Amino acid sequence: MEALTHRTQLLDRLWQYQQAEGFISQEAVKACAQDLHLSEIEIEGVISFYHFFHRKPAGKFIIYLNKSIISETKGYARIKEAFEKETGATLGGVDPSGLFGLYETACIGLSDQEPAALINFYPFVRLNTLKVRQIIAQLKQGVLPENICDEVADHIRYVPDGDKAIFFRDYHPGKSIQRLIDLSPEEAIATIKQSGLSGRGGAFFPTGLKWQLCRDQPAQPKYIVCNADEGEPGTFKDRVLMNALPGLMLEGMIIAGYAVGAEEGIIYLRAEYFWLKEKLERVIARFYRMGLLGKEPGGIANFQFDVRIQMGAGAYVCGEETALLNSMEGKRGEPRTKQYFPVERGFLNLPTIVNNVETLCAASRILELGVEKILQTGTPESPGTKVLSVSGDCLLPGIYEVEWGASIADLIEKCQADDPYFIQISGPSGECISMQEKDRSFSKEDLRCEGSVMIFNRQRDVLQILSNFADFFKSESCGICTPCRAGNFIIQRKLEKIQHGLAYEEDLEEIKKWGKIMQVASRCGLGKTATNSLVMSLAKFPEYFSTIIEKNADGLNWNFDIERATAEYERFKQ
Repeated sequence: MEALTHRTQLLDRLWQYQQAEGFISQEAVKACAQDLHLSEIEIEGVISFYHFFHRKPAGKFIIYLNKSIISETKGYARIKEAFEKETGATLGGVDPSGLFGLYETACIGLSDQEPAALINFYPFVRLNTLKVRQIIAQLKQGVLPENICDEVADHIRYVPDGDKAIFFRDYHPGKSIQRLIDLSPEEAIATIKQSGLSGRGGAFFPTGLKWQLCRDQPAQPKYIVCNADEGEPGTFKDRVLMNALPGLMLEGMIIAGYAVGAEEGIIYLRAEYFWLKEKLERVIARFYRMGLLGKEPGGIANFQFDVRIQMGAGAYVCGEETALLNSMEGKRGEPRTKQYFPVERGFLNLPTIVNNVETLCAASRILELGVEKILQTGTPESPGTKVLSVSGDCLLPGIYEVEWGASIADLIEKCQADDPYFIQISGPSGECISMQEKDRSFSKEDLRCEGSVMIFNRQRDVLQILSNFADFFKSESCGICTPCRAGNFIIQRKLEKIQHGLAYEEDLEEIKKWGKIMQVASRCGLGKTATNSLVMSLAKFPEYFSTIIEKNADGLNWNFDIERATAEYERFKQ
C-alpha cells in the first residue's frame, strides 16, 4: 500500500483498510500513525467518530439497513426480521460464521424506493422478505453484491411545462464553460448575483456574494468544495442530479473556480453513495479527455482546474460546511467555532467555497441559459426552479422540479398523495405542515425548502414520526456541545414518556423550553434545528396531543405499569 504522508489522506487510508479487511485492525492504526505522523489515540478518535468504520471484523458482507422514518412506514421491521433470519446475524453484530454483518443506519438517500439497504455499499431497493431470502442465498453461494445489486432509478416525475425546466433539460457538455471565454471572473460573479441564486442546501446564502467574498481574499491557493453529503433524511435530489447530470455539477465547480481564482475542486461524497463514485470518476476522466478539466479547460486562457473525490465515512453533521472541512482534513467531523467563515479560512485554513450539488448545477445552467431565462420563472424573490425529493404516502414518489412559488396543494396533487395529514418539509430539521397550510408556497418568501418533502397520511402515528426524528438527532449529534448532547437525550426520554402514556401537560412545556435552549445555545445547525418539527407539531396538531396526554397531573397516572417498571430489577434479582 503506497505510503501517504499528509493528514488529509487519513480517511482514504482508513477506507483502504476497511475495504480490504472488513475492519480497521490495530496494525492498520499503527501503520497510519507512523506514515502520517499522528498518535494512535488521535486516529482512534477519528475512527470512532464515523459510523462506517469498524474496529472489529464486521463480516465479509456488511449489510446496512436503513431505519429512516420512510423505511419504518414501508416495512422496516419485516425486512430486519428477514435479514436476521436469513443471515443468522442479530442487528448490530456478525453471524457465527463471520460471513454477514447486519447493522442499521440513517437515511441512505433512497427514500423513493424503500425499504432499502446497502450491502458492501451496493444498493438494494424495494425489499420484501422473498427478495431478502434470494439475495442472501446468492451471497452464500459466492455471488458478489455488485453483480446482483439493483440499478437505482432516478424517478424524475415532473418538470415544468414548456421550456421552463432549468435542471432536467437537454445537457451538452461544456456549453456553460464556453460562456466563460467572454466573461471576466468579476463578470461571472455579477451574472450569478443578478440571477438571485442562493444556496440550495438549506442556508440560502446568496451564492454570488459568497463567491465575491472568496475572490476578495488575498490568500492562495483557494478551493472549491462540492458538498455531496446530503444526509438529511428524506432527501435524495443530489443523488439524482449526480446520477443523471454529473457533468452539470462539474461545470458548476469549474465556473466557481474561475470566478474566485481556485485551481482545485473536491467533491465530498457521502459514503452512502459509494456506488456512485465509479460513475463520477468516469465522468471526470471524460472531462479531462474533452479538455474541460486540467489546463485551460474549455479554451479559457490562463486558467487551470482539477477535480478529485473525497469519500466521507458516515456522519450527518458533516453536511455542515465546517464539519465537512474538518473531515476533509482527516479530523473528526466536528463543526468549527464561527470565528472565520470558510471563504476566509476553510480547507487547510485557506479561502474555500462550499456549495452543494444543486447550487453548482444551478450555476452551470445560469451561465448556459442566461439570466433572463432564469428570471422569467419563479417569484420575484425566488427566481428559477427548485428540485424536490418527494417520498412517503404518495403513489408517485420521486423528483419534482417545480417553479419557486408552487404550492403544497399543487405538489400533493402531482404526486398523488394518499390522504395527507402530516407533511415534513426539509427533513427532520425543517418544518412540519398540516393540511390547513396546504396553500403555502415553496419560496424564500414562505417555505424555504432545502429539498425534502415527506408525506404521511392519517394512519401514521405522529409520535412515531417525531420519535424517529429524535432518535436520529441523538445518534447523529457530535456531542461536542452540552445543549445538543444533553438536549437531544432529554427530548427522546420525554417522547418515550409520552409513548408510555405517562406524560402530563408540563412535559410538553418542558419540551418547548428545551427546544428554545437548544436553538439558542447549540454550536451548529444540528442542535439548533433538532426540535423544530417537534415544537411546531405541538402547535399545529393540538387535537392529536390532547388525546395522548394525561390531563390530571396529580401524580397518579393510571397508565403506569408497576410490573413493567420493575421487570428489569426482578430479572437481575433472580
